[in-house]
Amino acid sequence: MKLAAIDIGSNAARLLISEASPNSAGKMDFTKVNLVRVPLRLGFDVFATGTISEKRAACLIDTIRAYKLLLDVYEVKYLKACATSAMRDASNGQLLLQTVKEQTGIDIKVISGREEAAYIYENHVAEQLDNTKSYMYIDVGGGSTEITLFSKKQLIFKESFNIGTIRLLHNQVEDSTWQQLKDFIKTNLKGLGPVMAIGSGGNINKVFSLSKRKEGKPLSLETLKDYYKEFSSFTVEERIHLYNLREDRADVIVPALQIYINIMRWADTPEIYVPKIGLADGLIHALHSEIAAATSQL
Repeated sequence: MKLAAIDIGSNAARLLISEASPNSAGKMDFTKVNLVRVPLRLGFDVFATGTISEKRAACLIDTIRAYKLLLDVYEVKYLKACATSAMRDASNGQLLLQTVKEQTGIDIKVISGREEAAYIYENHVAEQLDNTKSYMYIDVGGGSTEITLFSKKQLIFKESFNIGTIRLLHNQVEDSTWQQLKDFIKTNLKGLGPVMAIGSGGNINKVFSLSKRKEGKPLSLETLKDYYKEFSSFTVEERIHLYNLREDRADVIVPALQIYINIMRWADTPEIYVPKIGLADGLIHALHSEIAAATSQL
């Protein structure tokens, strides 16, 4: 069964197409068939002016048209499409998504920060690790950061904060917002003991790739600090050439590391696992669960 997810983020739009099939143990395996990423950078408009410009709106519509063609070619029957922080804040967001639906037939739902955290949790990475410990999902995007805590087989909390890489580039994160995040972490992690971090998002995935770590091995907080200092010493143009980064990655990777480092420091967690999952993967898992539930009722 082919499933697809569209994630319209503040920095980029992603289309993920996956094949869902049961393995020998009877559990579902999700094999990535194709992943397409387009750097629409909606947050650059929204966090500066509160609205999405005509130019970026046209790019979004063209992107969804292209995604629709790919969905048809791959004969995808089931799709879940969502938009996050930039579309939540855009004054013309709902009108634009209505236009997208009229021109492409694809219905994109704007989800809340907590819904975003819940979909990321749908990857259930923590459940495959030591169930006697506590794990904190950290998903850093262009407009917001989602944090979900999983402890001893129990979901403890899921929360979203308007601290994102593009907001930081625009100097639009106030000290009070950082303080809210810090206080939330300190308060809600009290008494849980050691907490291990699980990172998702394109920036932490890129850092993991650059580190040459083996799959399944965590990155240390000290490693993230080293990369932060190293990247910060170069201009965006220099980062592009020295690390073979796209421009839309080279500028946001520094503020992304700042967010991961702060959260890990406040949570007193020394390492972060990077399983290379994100919102689109969570949407795929949630979509499959919805299909399975609907089928069982027939």
